[in-house]
Amino acid sequence: MKAAAALAQYESFLITNVSTISTLESSLRSLTWFLPGRFKDAELVSEALSASLNAMSLYHDTLLARVAAADPKYRPLIPTSLHTRFTRAWADRSAQYKWLARALELIRFTELMLEMILRRKASEKNRWRGVVFLEAIKAILRILLLRMTRRPIVSPPIPEREFDPESLSAPPASASVSSSPTLAPSSPSSSRPVTPEHLKNNQVPLPPHPLLTPPSVSRSRNDVEDFLLPKALTSSAVKLPLALVRPFSSPTEWLAEIMYILRPLVYVSMMVNDRRSSRPLVTALMMELLSRNLRRAPPASAALEREEYARRDRDMLWYLFRGTLWQSYTRPKLESFAEATAHRPLLGLVGSFVRDWVPLIDEYYYYTAP
Repeated sequence: MKAAAALAQYESFLITNVSTISTLESSLRSLTWFLPGRFKDAELVSEALSASLNAMSLYHDTLLARVAAADPKYRPLIPTSLHTRFTRAWADRSAQYKWLARALELIRFTELMLEMILRRKASEKNRWRGVVFLEAIKAILRILLLRMTRRPIVSPPIPEREFDPESLSAPPASASVSSSPTLAPSSPSSSRPVTPEHLKNNQVPLPPHPLLTPPSVSRSRNDVEDFLLPKALTSSAVKLPLALVRPFSSPTEWLAEIMYILRPLVYVSMMVNDRRSSRPLVTALMMELLSRNLRRAPPASAALEREEYARRDRDMLWYLFRGTLWQSYTRPKLESFAEATAHRPLLGLVGSFVRDWVPLIDEYYYYTAP
């Protein structure tokens, strides 16, 4: 009973101070980028803070989404993204999907912290066994999600926070309008506004406010089209959420997605016994390219699926920070850049940041894991 009462009290506090808590989360998350290299075990402190913030944000997002759904007066300022519509529809439809997706995200939030703890508390062999175990769990969870949805797994598989926390913290009805400088009065004042003291002796007329000036007659048709086009409905905007991504229709499409899911597990399993050769990196890259060639080409109307595949293509740049490619090419380039900018203003800060992060990429798998 005490735990339930404490949880209810915390949820009430969160809803009341949601804007402040959101700002604090963002500030602390930015701080974690600059902690590594500052003191002993700074990277572990940074990652523990980052994992805690991500886990708390996941809980906060769930609570705020529930509050927003229960508030009949809540209206989003911007349309909900296709990703949020799709993932929220699956989470509402299936409790199993919701918990599998949350478990997958929690592992992603904590995997690097767990690797750091294993590196300090366990042998090198047991550390890599732990990494393989985590990748195996992630692969199983993704395959279960794939079996349930029969569609490509979007990342992340849970809805993201897309609403302004301020919109959930409306002021009480009894509050006076004059107590908030950002709220307009309910009815316009009948008297003319008083001229401020510092403008009474001003002899130069102020420029008219853009909102009070009539539109120019010479405004071209292109200006009107540029204004209206972003507001026009697309085919994706009127589709049912579950129809935003089409189910797989051929064995080749299934094979491409399964190969993409198993790629990290194969890569880390090969690295356990063969970390110095290029075979793990080449094998993972070949699986990635083969999966890319086997996957279907989504039509122009499948915006969400195209976004997911575009993200996967961009993530291939991370191979520059893995295995022998990192050791023989990318790392020497970054070290040369850090040395060349060591005594230059502003660029020296970037070089110092690079020097602090290079050893971490060497020591930990999950900093650049696929």
